[in-house]
Amino acid sequence: MKKLLILAYDFPPYVSVGGLRPYNWYRYLKEYGIEPIVVTRQWSNTHKSALDYIARGHSDQTITEVSEYGTVLYAPYTPTLSNRLLYRHGNNKYSYLRKSLTATHDFKQFLWISGAKREIYETAKKYLQKNPVDMIIATGDPFVLFLYAKKLGKEFHTPWIADYRDPWSQDKRVQANILFHNWNKMLEKKIVSTSVGITTVSGIMKYKLQEYFPQKNIYIIPNGYDPEAVSTVSKIPQSTDKLTISFVGTIYEWHPWRSFLKEFSDFIEQGEERDIQLNLYGINIETEIRKTIDELPEKSRNAIQICPKLSNMELLSRLARENVMLLFNDYSILGTKIFDYLGTRRKILLCYANDEDALRLKEAHYTIDEVDGMSKQLQVDLIRETNAGVIAENVTHLKQLLDELHQEFREKGKIECASTGVENYSRKIQVKKLADIVQSL
Repeated sequence: MKKLLILAYDFPPYVSVGGLRPYNWYRYLKEYGIEPIVVTRQWSNTHKSALDYIARGHSDQTITEVSEYGTVLYAPYTPTLSNRLLYRHGNNKYSYLRKSLTATHDFKQFLWISGAKREIYETAKKYLQKNPVDMIIATGDPFVLFLYAKKLGKEFHTPWIADYRDPWSQDKRVQANILFHNWNKMLEKKIVSTSVGITTVSGIMKYKLQEYFPQKNIYIIPNGYDPEAVSTVSKIPQSTDKLTISFVGTIYEWHPWRSFLKEFSDFIEQGEERDIQLNLYGINIETEIRKTIDELPEKSRNAIQICPKLSNMELLSRLARENVMLLFNDYSILGTKIFDYLGTRRKILLCYANDEDALRLKEAHYTIDEVDGMSKQLQVDLIRETNAGVIAENVTHLKQLLDELHQEFREKGKIECASTGVENYSRKIQVKKLADIVQSL
């Protein structure tokens, strides 16, 4: 059985969509003849918020866990000074100092093995000194893991794969500063050119990467849903008390969340009593959203609940009880949450396909350079392909859809979802693709 060393920064018990991709490699690779060894950092998941990302590890020694699926090595973690200041004083103090420290750290970590992520490299190196593997894969970001994979591959004569969940130097936020962009572009080409192959999550990512690496084999391995977790919660019935609409995870600057909250509030305040609730799970800009909610009328405020971050299993159990899943348009990005929505077989409500204000937000804040001739509505395409939900064209259409969903719930006590072909988006199927790549390289 071939052995694959996986360098992954995000990994359970830390709750993040980025951690689900390497976790499912770990969970299913053995079924396809690959033994996984994951090297990650120590996570506590005690705060159930963004603080978990910057909290200190719970041991100065590597913690090793061996299971029927493979091995996980949890490296010690000491936060950077910037993160220690953030942890102690919050987001509003020492902002300029923290940004300066972070920029210095991000620059230095590529010049020599240093900084908060260094222990992942050291732990992997110690393991490889006694335990040879057949291949290494590093999933980014953080993209310094690609540097670690390159160095380890060279020292131990082991080929490595670069897995892109997001763009590196082609990210618009990186491109905004010409010096920072050129520095990252140089690093990216120098490091990734030494890999034996590249994997990524979508067609547009593959297209962009081929501009930099035209001679490389680039494979698309989409994200998906956890089939075991979904099977476990599949028997949980929908809520019958009130119509529940739920959103999960990160809200980006191009997401029209203010528009949705306004229309949701107007729907509640106008006309008859509305038995409806909006649940927001594990969102990233809680303070800003709470401020907006506090300005709404009382009935609307009482109909919106912000929930803490939950483990993937806890989250899916909650989502199985919900009636409708809210999704904001990410245009050329499929993202991850849509797959969990598909797996739970609850109707998806996407906002918006063609709303003027939403498109202005996209113009101002969207971080992906889109490609002529490639779809700019990937989520819309997938929802239509699977018949998994409804697409609000704009604010006016959202008003109509909220009314239709509310009426259906009152008549049937649930919201029906007649999705088809969802099983094709199981993470287990996507892991087989990775196993085939490892076996062939």
